[in-house]
Amino acid sequence: MAHRRRGVGVGRAGAAIYTKKADELKATSLASAMETVEKLEVKLAEFAKTHKHAIQHDPAFRAKFLDMCAPLGVDPLSAEKGFWGSMLGIGEFYYELSVKVAEVCLASRSRNGGIIRVSEVKDILTQRGTRFKFADSKNKSSYSEEDIITSVKKLSTLGSGFRTIKVGRIMLIVSVPEELDDDHMRVMNLAENDEYGPYGMVTTEDMSRSLGWDDERSNRALELLLGKGMVWLDVHGRQKKYWFPSLWNQSSTTLNK
Repeated sequence: MAHRRRGVGVGRAGAAIYTKKADELKATSLASAMETVEKLEVKLAEFAKTHKHAIQHDPAFRAKFLDMCAPLGVDPLSAEKGFWGSMLGIGEFYYELSVKVAEVCLASRSRNGGIIRVSEVKDILTQRGTRFKFADSKNKSSYSEEDIITSVKKLSTLGSGFRTIKVGRIMLIVSVPEELDDDHMRVMNLAENDEYGPYGMVTTEDMSRSLGWDDERSNRALELLLGKGMVWLDVHGRQKKYWFPSLWNQSSTTLNK
């Protein structure tokens, strides 16, 4: 019995040693990782200084730069003051863009129920001649659909209901707080797929044929969309067609400057 007790004691002591060693290695790894991140942040800052003009005026380059920032936890968008804010002014740029995007979304809500193409928002802003200038720049900067998507993320942090969703091949902005469940998204994806009929339109027959739904499930999915104006109902005889105005590109005929 005494021999067994000594074995247990040795085991516990060994476990304590291993635990201590693991903690030391963990602390060393963490310190090394933090040092690496700090070095990368310095390199990122140097890169930003060198390519400041391209970041401010080239939408594609700006998007790549933001992709570089993300893994390091650097968010130039939230830093309106301090190093990133004073050097690049990106936060202010996206703030101004988000305000204009919100204006377009709210102005079009009665027509589309609070869902609009990112591309349509860009077309409307372009028609209005909307451009932005960084504080230390003499020229106004162009912006891309990716910039608009990024600006919507800035709006979403305010809890305003703004968010982007992908439906088939297109990106949409949702500016209402209603949650769209999986069935709603499947109906929208079906409307976006013109293999089943006119683009932007679905019928319950389409849903039955392509999704295997019965009328009850189809009508339940359409109920919220109809109630919020996200879908328009067009009745011809006995056939009901459901149109998504958010999938139309009407920027040339609506919301003029």
